Amino acid sequence: MGDELLPLPTDSATAEMFHGLAAMVYAGDNYELVYEAVVRAAPQLVHGCDHASLMLRRDGRFETSAASDDVADTIDRFERELGEGPCLDAIVDEAVYHDADLTDGSPWPQLSARVMAETPVRGMAGFRLVVGAEKTGALNLFSDQPGALSQHSVDQGIVLASFVTVALLAAHERQHADTLRAGLQSNREIGKAVGLMMAFHKISDQDAFAMLRQASQELNLKLSEVARQVVEHHNLD
Repeated sequence: MGDELLPLPTDSATAEMFHGLAAMVYAGDNYELVYEAVVRAAPQLVHGCDHASLMLRRDGRFETSAASDDVADTIDRFERELGEGPCLDAIVDEAVYHDADLTDGSPWPQLSARVMAETPVRGMAGFRLVVGAEKTGALNLFSDQPGALSQHSVDQGIVLASFVTVALLAAHERQHADTLRAGLQSNREIGKAVGLMMAFHKISDQDAFAMLRQASQELNLKLSEVARQVVEHHNLD
């Protein structure tokens, strides 16, 4: 049959695997576990893949958030040390970088030489992960057989990377919601404190807020923390 494109597998095992991953995303309790599950499932979901990793950019630095095994983790470390490779290029340049056979030359000569000398890997592919307009990271797939990561494998990798992007987006939205809830709670505490100080000192809301802000600066505490203490002190009286 050659290297003709085939549809993604639709057997029950594959469907069950994606269903399990989706359930973890919807639960939203621990996205690190989702990332670990994705890279461990990659060899079963992508033809020719033997190892996988997920590298994310956090605070301007690249970090491996999950790796299927020591081989994938080691190659990620090589990429960071050398400053080249499919994962880094996928994050900062093109959406997909693919070199199915490292033995016949590579866009990343230093990385390729080190990978072939120190690991069994002979093919690599990187897939960009984007949340909103931000290039968040990349999914790395590795093969021990030259040429095993075919175009069909790339298509499957794109599907898997899209799934990871959904997980990242869910994590981002959850974090945003938590931050918003915390902000609303802080605002309520500040509002209560301002009202209490207005009533106790017979002052305007602007003067009460100025007193809170001055106390915050003098005590080197967040304004919301000072407000919380004011409210708690009033409740104890």
